[in-house]
Amino acid sequence: MTPPTPDDVRYVDTPQALEQLCRDLQPATVLALDTEFIREKTYSARLCLIQIASDDLIACVDPLALPDLDPLLEILHDPGRLKVLHAARQDLEIFHDLDGRIPAPVFDTQIAATLLGFPDQAGYGSLVEGLLGVRLEKGHARTDWARRPLEAEQIAYAADDVRYLRQLYPLIRERLDAAGRADWLAEDFRALVDPALYARPDADAWRRVSGHGRLRPAQLVVLRALTAWREAQARERDKPRKWILGDEVLLELARRAPADRAALERIRGLAPTVIRQHGDTLLRLVRDARALPREQWPDAPKRERPTPEQEGLADLLMACVRLLGQQHGVSPATLTTRKEVERLVRGERDLPLLQGWRAKLAGHTLLALLQGRLALQVREGRVVTTPAVTEGAA
Repeated sequence: MTPPTPDDVRYVDTPQALEQLCRDLQPATVLALDTEFIREKTYSARLCLIQIASDDLIACVDPLALPDLDPLLEILHDPGRLKVLHAARQDLEIFHDLDGRIPAPVFDTQIAATLLGFPDQAGYGSLVEGLLGVRLEKGHARTDWARRPLEAEQIAYAADDVRYLRQLYPLIRERLDAAGRADWLAEDFRALVDPALYARPDADAWRRVSGHGRLRPAQLVVLRALTAWREAQARERDKPRKWILGDEVLLELARRAPADRAALERIRGLAPTVIRQHGDTLLRLVRDARALPREQWPDAPKRERPTPEQEGLADLLMACVRLLGQQHGVSPATLTTRKEVERLVRGERDLPLLQGWRAKLAGHTLLALLQGRLALQVREGRVVTTPAVTEGAA
């Protein structure tokens, strides 16, 4: 049953309605896009609603009621249409999981707003209020989007995510143009639609286990095997990874490398049901991993601890980052991070900080400070950069 909706919002839950929506979207070259999903009880996020808006219409598409989304995906994957999203990464991951493709090109209003002086990771609501003067309702932020039928208030809440997004885009774009910054984010947006960003090979799953950096190579080879098995199990059963084996259990298995059932039963946190169902498999995985030649073991992650001198340099450069962010009206967190600055201090140069607009606004200055070509001074209570005075200069 189609739920009641606001007068200007279409609820699309039949193939015929979807076909009509796609026909009506044909003239649009800019589309506002958002999704609602749940991921607490499944391996991958479950897509529950797609909100889309052009200059002429707003629609909520119900993937749970439709046999497929092919006509809409054809629209979204048209390279001649710009897709405008806010905090796009999770939404784009949803589309990548559908068929391995990313709707492109995209414009992310959260990223773009940082070049207008908004904080890093500014929320959609704060952006709408700050630029449009509209305060959004927050009552359905935790709703169960998989439950049907949806209430009219839920649909109105979801529709607002694109209602104002389509108004934000031209306003943000106009301000970026006026500041000469419209093209600065092209590289960031291209990176957002790179499928490699969303690919998560099973063989690399061990790198995403919290705490793996504390293990030795002989333990990492076991962790790699066990984590790849967990990944395959979670995908096959469509369950969260932690429901198969928690990270702490994986780490303990890798540390102890149990050789028999008795040792397996002493692993803290390993449920008896898991031992009954998968004990033999776990023991085999441990045994086979430990039998691999040493050259096939993963390398232990490098844990480079900065020296006190490097810590001091990083502190100095971060102070400069805050200064430059203030001078240019840009969120400092958009320019760089503490970890990246520490890498710069250690001598690394293949960094986003030293590329594109970030290099112009901050990277070149930080490098000049690090190389002694610039200095920081305090003048009338303000920190400023000045050319460094070389020894022996007048």
